[in-house]
Amino acid sequence: MKNFLTIILIIFTISLNAQNYKEHKVKAGETIESIAKQYLVTPFDIYALNPDAKSKFQTNTVLIIPNSKIKNAHIEEEVRELIGYKKHKVKRKETLYGLTQKYSVTEEEIKKANRFLYSENLKKGDKIRIPKYRTVISKQTLNNTVKKYKVQPKEGKWRIAYKFGITVAELEDLNPGMNSIIQSGDELNVPNIKDKEEKPIETTSNYYEVLPKEGFYRLKVKLGLTQEQLEELNPELKDTGLKAGMVLKVPSNVDVAGSLIDVETTSLESSLKNFKTKKLALMMPYRLNRIDIDSVKETKAMIKNSRLLSIVLDFHIGVTMALDSAKQLGISTDLKVLDTQYQPATTRELLTDNDFSDYDAVIGPMEEKSFDRVALALRKDRIPVIAAMNKPKEVYNNVFQTIPEDKLLRKAMIDFVKADSLKTKVVIISDQAHRASSEALKGEFANSKLIFSRKTKKNPKDAFFIYPTDLENVFTAGKTIVFLETSSNSFASSVISMLNGLIVDKTEIVLATLDKNKAFEGKDIDNNNLSNLKFHYPSVNKDFDETKSNAFARAYRKEYGVSPSKYVARGFDITLDILMRLASEDNLYEASSDMIETEYIENKFRYNKSLFGGYVNEAVYIVKYDELRIVKAN
Repeated sequence: MKNFLTIILIIFTISLNAQNYKEHKVKAGETIESIAKQYLVTPFDIYALNPDAKSKFQTNTVLIIPNSKIKNAHIEEEVRELIGYKKHKVKRKETLYGLTQKYSVTEEEIKKANRFLYSENLKKGDKIRIPKYRTVISKQTLNNTVKKYKVQPKEGKWRIAYKFGITVAELEDLNPGMNSIIQSGDELNVPNIKDKEEKPIETTSNYYEVLPKEGFYRLKVKLGLTQEQLEELNPELKDTGLKAGMVLKVPSNVDVAGSLIDVETTSLESSLKNFKTKKLALMMPYRLNRIDIDSVKETKAMIKNSRLLSIVLDFHIGVTMALDSAKQLGISTDLKVLDTQYQPATTRELLTDNDFSDYDAVIGPMEEKSFDRVALALRKDRIPVIAAMNKPKEVYNNVFQTIPEDKLLRKAMIDFVKADSLKTKVVIISDQAHRASSEALKGEFANSKLIFSRKTKKNPKDAFFIYPTDLENVFTAGKTIVFLETSSNSFASSVISMLNGLIVDKTEIVLATLDKNKAFEGKDIDNNNLSNLKFHYPSVNKDFDETKSNAFARAYRKEYGVSPSKYVARGFDITLDILMRLASEDNLYEASSDMIETEYIENKFRYNKSLFGGYVNEAVYIVKYDELRIVKAN
């Protein structure tokens, strides 16, 4: 039997040679699609001669490759490959341009190898590195591996990508002129596979787009699905492995928006590699048309009395300070400042009069309709638009929402309490308006006690009080977390006073809330009581720590004589984060994996991309009152 099989193999091999077929040994990282491109055939052509490749495709597998049926002209592509550096000591009168001519490199390549040259001029005696490259020429064509496909009703990019087993990015690469929103009837290039190979979209399932650098372990944490479960739902994973941008089918009950997870803070400074000058636009409502620059007194009065203008100017100062900090790291910025005047009509004119197609990011505007207009206008060119001071009405796929969603803040607080290693008791005190959310909160803590505010006897409505007897025998020795859920300042004040009076030896009461609103502020709220109760709440930002000094705070105090406001810190943090991310990757999208969490003066950022929209910051602080100071608790 063995000899018979050997003879059959020899005959088959001779037959292949006679027909001029080729053999290909699969290398690490190769896919059926990449091999098909290499030999100018379709993936289906390879599967026809290698049916086992669908289930047993792995490194060192030998594939039989047919002749290409279409003799395309090859596209030659030159790639410069860095092979080392040459040391050079700068002589008198030598310039960067002269060095580019002498060593056949560009100024940008020299600056990238010597980052100080981004902020300093070349001078005699400098010892620099000159990069050495070799040119590699590759030949490829895609023409015969694609076919035309007409978009069906209700189909978007991710549906088509899933149907043909490619990533959204690969679909966009195949269709460079494709609109950001595709319409029914549009014709697109797609992989040339048989109709029966196309995967159907199931309305009873959910779908998830794999993010850059996401592995099976990360997906297990995020989706709660093991590698085996994902491979059962998506059999092609056994052949291709995970690829950024690929769309996976998951059960309908899986939350594809992700969950709050712990991620170590990333230091991007050690990852900087893209030192091209960054183009940013800052669109803010300065309302310069209302300012009489000839009247200093009137201008000062306007700045003092206009809260909006004060916030905008503080944010602007933070932005400029971030540009200076980035410059020290070799990151140069071309900033364009535009006044939206807080008017959608003015914003429309700015979009008409300016070309943003080569910008790396646009910060603002603050006004909701203006922001929506800018995001929509720049979506086609995939220009990131940063919602710095507001939550946009619509998070389009080019939008970066820097303020976390309220539901994430609430979840962060609940998870923080659940993570307490002690067997902590939980009490929930709520007004009537928060009844539904407080009952849901009790569902998170099965053994918790729920106390509602009293109602009036006539025409029952919330009276916003509880009796001291409602708290009798509630607190015993040990630690008890009390969630206070209210929007009433008077109710919050009375409950906080009562709780403070119940703190005795061996009885620890910690106050918390899912929503720290104005009810917990004002003259009726005693901050000493909040400190005694170690008041905890979720927050978008943490307060600047006055006990610690840093270059940012020192520079601001030196210039203005006071500590920076939270708006200065936010302008600084958002802008520096954008520039650092842009310098660590080719664009902001590639630098915004949800495994990258950055933290600066008062803010931190970890973006999660939704399947149907843009990027939302999921980095949340839990802060607490500690000896009349608000400090980070997590």
